[in-house]
Order: sequence, then structure tokens, then C-alpha cells
Amino acid sequence: MDIKDKVAVITGGASGLGRATAAAIVDAGGKVALLDRNAELVERTAADLGSDAVAHAVDVTDADSVAAAVHAVVERFGTIHIDVNCAGIGTAGRTVGRDGPLDLRAFDFVIQVNLVGTFNSLRLCAAQMANNEPVSEDGERGVIINTASVAAFDGQIGQAAYSASKGGVVGMTLPIARDLSRNGIRVCTIAPGIFETPMVTGMPDRVRLPLIEMVQFPNRLGTDVEYALLAQQIIENPYLNGETIRLDGGIRMQPR
Repeated sequence: MDIKDKVAVITGGASGLGRATAAAIVDAGGKVALLDRNAELVERTAADLGSDAVAHAVDVTDADSVAAAVHAVVERFGTIHIDVNCAGIGTAGRTVGRDGPLDLRAFDFVIQVNLVGTFNSLRLCAAQMANNEPVSEDGERGVIINTASVAAFDGQIGQAAYSASKGGVVGMTLPIARDLSRNGIRVCTIAPGIFETPMVTGMPDRVRLPLIEMVQFPNRLGTDVEYALLAQQIIENPYLNGETIRLDGGIRMQPR
């Protein structure tokens, strides 16, 4: 799909991976709607990106909140062609810790944001994409990109909730791609390794540095620009579909 003049919805768009992807899409001539729960930050980010960006304060776990934002995007730009889902949280907790079993509410919250929130956004955007006129000879109408994590495959101690949520994103990629094939909508997932995001930079060195040591090459954190490069390639390459792509410098995470 040629990005020029296309409309993208990006959850978690106020910072990190989402912001970098939004910037890449705007630079390629597209328009972006940034959805994020941080109302002040998402407004600033949209202002920084210029007139082709709009902001919506949204809770991805709230069906009505996302539906209202999607409706507003269609009212403003006429349609939606691209959905990039970057909204997510990462919390750690052992199944049984010093204080007993992990609080079920904590486990559920991670699942709600990372897995249910991703599906909530993509289902609503896909419904709009299905109404688009085809934009290619293949009949393409839309592209959906979800964000998982290498923790879906190499979850560490304390990552039961996070790994389960991201494993769910990986697991639903192919079935949704199959569901939406008749609508001309492609679906892929990016599984980043350890990236220089607010979530990771906020970790103490005793947690962050051993993770970097597990990266094969280049031996460093990934950058949000590198995520955006892959997202752009997925959008523009019409034969990428139903796939989860690890973007991780060859990392295979150890148990801790």
C-alpha cells in the first residue's frame, strides 16, 4: 500500500514506537490519528507532527472510547487505511511471591490492555477498512499491524501476565488475517526485543543491562525508528500477511 494520502490510526501514539511510526507515516505523505490515554502528551505529539496529525485521548480497553475515536477519525479524514497497535503495558510479578499468589486483578489488567485492547482497536478499524474502495490491483483495502514482544516466545521469570498477553497477540495474528482476507485487509505483528522505550528506560540498571547483554548483534537496545522502518515496510509490501516478525537483534532471553 502506498502510504501517500492514506489514513492511519495508531494506538499508543503519543510516545515511543507509536510516535516514531506516526512520524514515518506523516513523512511519507499520510495522515495519522494518535490514540493514547495520556491526553496532554498525545495533544503535544499531534501538534509536533503538524496538520496531518490529530489526537484522541482513549482507553483501548473501553469499547465506547475507541469507537468514538474511530468515528471521529472517519468524520475528519473520511476513512481509515492503516491501524498500528502500539498501546501496551509491562508489569512483572511472580506466580507465587513473598506475599502469596499473584493478584488476579493485576494479571487481568495486563491482558485487558495488551491483548483485549489490541483486538478492540483492530476490530473497529477493520470494520471501517472493509468499506474502502480497493487501493491496488490486488484489491487491498487496509493494513493492520499489532505489537507483540519476544516475551511471547522467551518469557522471563515474573512475566507470566505479559508473556500471556503478547502470546495472545501472536496467536490471533493468522486467524484474523484469514478472517479479513475476504475484505482485502492484511494483518501482521511485530515482536520487538529490548527497545529504547519509556517502559525500558525506566527500568533499573540491574534489570536493563542484563537484557542488553543477551542481544547478539548489534549489541544495544533497539530504537523506535527501527520499529517504524519495519512498520513502513509491512504497509508498503503487499505480500506480507499473517506473519509475526521478530525485531530483536537475535536476542533469546534467558529465564532472568
